[in-house]
Amino acid sequence: MASISAALKSRIRRPQLLDKVMKAEDTLKFFEPGQYMGWSGFTGVGYPKMIPTALADHVEKNNLQGKMKFNLFVGASTGAESEDRWASLDMIDRRYPHQVGRNIKKGINAGRIRFADKHLSMFPQDLVYGFYTKDKEGSKNLDVVIVEATAIREDGGIVLGASVGASPELLQMADKIIIEVNTSIPSFEGLHDITMCRNPPSRLPYLILGPEDRIGTSAVPIDTEKVIAIVESDRPDNTGPNAPADSTSESIASHLIEFLSHEVTQGRLPENLLPIQSGIGNIANAVIGGLAGGPFKDVSVFTEVLQDTFLDFFESEKLKYASATSIRFSPHGFKRFYDNWEYYRTMLVLRSQQVSNSPEIIRRLGCIAMNTPVEVDMYAHANSTMVCGSGMLNGVGGSADFLRNGKLSIMHTPSARPSKNDPTGISCIVPFVTHVDQTEHDLDVIVTEQGLADVRGLCPRDRALVIIDKCAHPDYKPLLKDYYEFSLKKCLAAGRGHEPHSLDKAFKMHVNLMEKGTMKIDSW
Repeated sequence: MASISAALKSRIRRPQLLDKVMKAEDTLKFFEPGQYMGWSGFTGVGYPKMIPTALADHVEKNNLQGKMKFNLFVGASTGAESEDRWASLDMIDRRYPHQVGRNIKKGINAGRIRFADKHLSMFPQDLVYGFYTKDKEGSKNLDVVIVEATAIREDGGIVLGASVGASPELLQMADKIIIEVNTSIPSFEGLHDITMCRNPPSRLPYLILGPEDRIGTSAVPIDTEKVIAIVESDRPDNTGPNAPADSTSESIASHLIEFLSHEVTQGRLPENLLPIQSGIGNIANAVIGGLAGGPFKDVSVFTEVLQDTFLDFFESEKLKYASATSIRFSPHGFKRFYDNWEYYRTMLVLRSQQVSNSPEIIRRLGCIAMNTPVEVDMYAHANSTMVCGSGMLNGVGGSADFLRNGKLSIMHTPSARPSKNDPTGISCIVPFVTHVDQTEHDLDVIVTEQGLADVRGLCPRDRALVIIDKCAHPDYKPLLKDYYEFSLKKCLAAGRGHEPHSLDKAFKMHVNLMEKGTMKIDSW
């Protein structure tokens, strides 16, 4: 048994588990190539750090690149120093259901890593259903699950940290469990609302009528006989700074605040709105910053991830309560959070992603869903995952959980992005998206810095006109209008004019981007 620090001993309140304490390098004996492995973590927080680093060091030192590969299951993304380093060392065979990192994206698109994304509400249940282990030899559970904890209770229950994600279901499916207890951060005990997964026909409804409702326990129950090692961790989450707002994102936020105010005036939203869901990135940050400085009071949040601007929202006293599965603050944001722990902990709960993204709850609460796509087409289909139809970015994440089930489903994006040789070389409003993640039936509002298109109740032809007029960049608006008009004329003449397209030209802008570095074509 390794020596036990006073800090670690204070966090492990089940004495029988003290015998399991060891150093990270001493756990290497538990790992074999081809294992099905689960990690805690969600959006780069709450993930194990010591053991993945020790394994990567072992592979690098012994030239085992490509020879020691694992099937990796995590609720969402983890830290660059763990997962992305594993990808650079060719240690990942399969990966589910969401990822972030230059090396892992490169490995996926080079065909070295077999990746499949999934709606984040569905991944944990599908794991428990056995969908991901159905072809596995022997046990149909995960071979080993490594979780980061901030404490272990007297009954063996695991108190998680800054994220819950899919950790409850991963632990539920584990043959063996390794716990990293992070003593460099406070114990998060009391901040979580943990529920476990039942299989049909025994599933129960989630009796959540508001973001502040709790239906579970404060720790993840486990079979302590499955625990094979406990390692002390002294490494904080490697988050880095949040993307700052810019003039484009601030314009988008302004359009959204004006729209929401109009919905209140028209009686379609209450004065304190409905529970807000917001994705991540600089646009999401700007929107939440706009709400913090906006006219709405007693606002609630039911979302996946909280970023730094939510701290401003709390401190403005306009945010009443927030429910999420992860808090992804910058290092400075985490310091603010820990320094004011007693203030924030009364207004926040962290749940599993199966609950935070539950379509049942999202529809019941009437969430206002706001997310950023890769591109949107003129009929309001959205692509959240793929570049030019083939290149994976990160995965669909939880956007569709909210966009299909929220009362208001909003996609916000710049009207154009730079390419390598053109500052507006990529139009985010296109004739036809190259990959569909959210359909025209899911989205209500499209907004860019140019303006806001409310497409509720509109037929496809009317949607196209308002999206082009309100949202397209001036460099592309004439091109998109020309495409629509000649497609309309051609399709009406052929008796198929409901949603006009010219299939021989629909992706001409994308082809031009790949060949010439810009979507600005000379003509159709």
